[in-house]
Amino acid sequence: MDSLLFAEGFNKCNYKILDQILADDLEFYHDKGGIKNKKEFIDATRNNICNSPNGKITREVVKGSTEVYPLEKNGKIYGFLQNGLHEFYIQEPGKKLYKTGRAKFSCLWLLATNGSWKLKRVFSYDHQASE
Repeated sequence: MDSLLFAEGFNKCNYKILDQILADDLEFYHDKGGIKNKKEFIDATRNNICNSPNGKITREVVKGSTEVYPLEKNGKIYGFLQNGLHEFYIQEPGKKLYKTGRAKFSCLWLLATNGSWKLKRVFSYDHQASE
């Protein structure tokens, strides 16, 4: 699910995938950018990540940082909590790709009644600029 969210949705700007995996009542909490709902999150991705005149931002998870914790009720998994660390890079026009920063993230994924996974809550925090 992480690769769908970030490799496809964020890095490749696949809005169809984002729309499919984000819960209709998504809540995205960012320590620098405030709170966003699903529409605001997709719009921010489109405007600030994918179509910024300053360059294309990409995200990479820090290898070995991801932790996944299943959530169960009566022995049946209904969701999972994902925590990790990720780094951000930018490709500015006429420049080489370089790292801009790093942050922690926590994602709450829930199993929908149709068997698909939906991203319900996201916390993106402790953003640090690159050294």
